[in-house]
Amino acid sequence: MQNIIAFFIRNRNFFFFLALLSLSLVFTFQSHSYHRSKFINSANWLTGGVYESVNNISSYFDLKEQNQKLVEENLRLRNLILNQGENTVDSLIKDSTNNLLNYRIKSATVIKNSYNKTKNYILINKGKKDGIKQDLGVITTNGIVGIIDNTSSGHSTVQSVLNSLSEINAQLKNTSHFGTLEWDTKKRNIVQLTDIPDLANPQVGDTIITGGMSTIFPKNIPIGTIMDFKFDDSENYYIINVKLFNDMTSLEHVYIIENMNTDEIKQLENLTNEQ
Repeated sequence: MQNIIAFFIRNRNFFFFLALLSLSLVFTFQSHSYHRSKFINSANWLTGGVYESVNNISSYFDLKEQNQKLVEENLRLRNLILNQGENTVDSLIKDSTNNLLNYRIKSATVIKNSYNKTKNYILINKGKKDGIKQDLGVITTNGIVGIIDNTSSGHSTVQSVLNSLSEINAQLKNTSHFGTLEWDTKKRNIVQLTDIPDLANPQVGDTIITGGMSTIFPKNIPIGTIMDFKFDDSENYYIINVKLFNDMTSLEHVYIIENMNTDEIKQLENLTNEQ
C-alpha cells in the first residue's frame, strides 16, 4: 500500500496534468458542438470496432450450432421437396407426426469415410435407435452417397457408391433411358453407367439422376454428368463414365432417405412373383 501511495506522490504532477486535461476536454466538448460531434463519432467508431470484434469471436464459436440449424432446415426442405405432390401445409403437419409421407429423411454426421479401397464404406452417427435400417438411401445436398449396409444401436455403415459391389438404378435425365450405376474402382470421382441401349443417344455433359426403379432412392436425385462413353458392340449397350457431383473424399453431413411404402411394395412384388 505504501508503494502505491509513493508512486502517486512521485508522479503527482503527471496525474495533476491528466486531471486538468480531462477537465478541459469536458468543457470543450460541452461548449462546442463541433468538437462534441467529433468526439461522439470517434467513440462510436472505437466501441463499434470492439463490439464487432467480440461479435466475430462469438460467431466463430457459434458456427457449430448455426451449422446444425442449417442442416435441420435443409432436412425439412428436402422432406417437402420429396413429398411435393401433397399440399404444403398438409406436408408440414404430416412431417411433424411422421405419418402419411411417401418419404422420410433424417440427417446424420459422417464419422469415418474410406475411399482408397475397392470396397469403401462410410460410418455415420445414427443407428437402430434413430430408426435407421438396412437398404436406406444416403445422399448429400449434391447427390447420392450410398446405401445403408449394417446398423448397430447408435451407428450405421453405408456402402459407398465407390464400392465394387454397388449397383444403383440410374437414368439419363434428358432421355429417361435407364441402366445400372457401378464402379470400376479406378477413379474416386468417376463411376460407370451400364446397360444403356443404343437408342439412348448420350451426350457429354448430360446429367445422370436416380431412376426411381427401386424403393431405395426416389427418382431425380442427382448423381453426376457424362464425362465420356463408348458403345459395346458385343453387348449392344453403352458404357458411360459419369463424373460424380459429390466429392466422395470430403463428406460431413448426409441425409438418410426412407421410403414409407417399402413394405407395401415388397409385399405386392412377392405376391406377384408367387403367381
